Amino acid sequence: MTIWQIALFLVCVALASCAQSLSGFAFSLILLGLAGLFELAPLADLANVATVLALANALVALRRTGKTLDVPAFRDISMGSLAGILAGLLLLGWLSSNVILGLRLMLGLTVVACAIVVLLDTAALRQRSSVTSFRLFGALSGLLTGLFSTGGPPLVYQLYRQPMAQKTVRDTLVATLAAGSLLRLAIVLLSGQFSLNALKLCLLALPLVFALSWWLERHPPSWSRQAMRKLISFLLLLTGLGLILPALLQIATSAR
Repeated sequence: MTIWQIALFLVCVALASCAQSLSGFAFSLILLGLAGLFELAPLADLANVATVLALANALVALRRTGKTLDVPAFRDISMGSLAGILAGLLLLGWLSSNVILGLRLMLGLTVVACAIVVLLDTAALRQRSSVTSFRLFGALSGLLTGLFSTGGPPLVYQLYRQPMAQKTVRDTLVATLAAGSLLRLAIVLLSGQFSLNALKLCLLALPLVFALSWWLERHPPSWSRQAMRKLISFLLLLTGLGLILPALLQIATSAR
């Protein structure tokens, strides 16, 4: 990577860290979307980097999590996500080897779909969802975690509808995503899919992630949750469209 690519990568990391600290879930989506848009590294490497950095960000956020964690929801979502993560990693490996353009298009569509989910008004349910519901959303989140380390939006939709306190929702969301990231990282390491390039990018970005997470935890901006969701969704939509349109243009050109 050139010095300008490194600087651009760190800007992407900074934006993702700020979004994660404000929302509890958007780190991987923004980092992978922006870095993928500028083609700073292979998508498989970027997904592994996003996994490590999102996990580091979550560790800072979870230091004071105690009674606010909804243990049954955490357990059921984590159980559901296991099969999804395995399936997502297998699909990522096949797409990386055979359909690179299709992988970029899928990432763009995923980012746009996630932006729309984040914007949805999730009316609170009167009764808590069933165990099966939590496990199904966990499986969907696991599939996106395995593919791109972007499993947040399905859980945002599921958890923010539950009759829970906002602090409980956020801490449970962060904890379940951290567990998914940890599981994905373990599988990737054991299967030898973590490259030296991904390791270098992680080491480069980790100090920035810890510093920004620590600062924003102590000096959070006084923005409303709705304003933060709109800002993050707007950024995701721009990023997703930036990935989709060039991919469609390449497909159209090659089809001639």
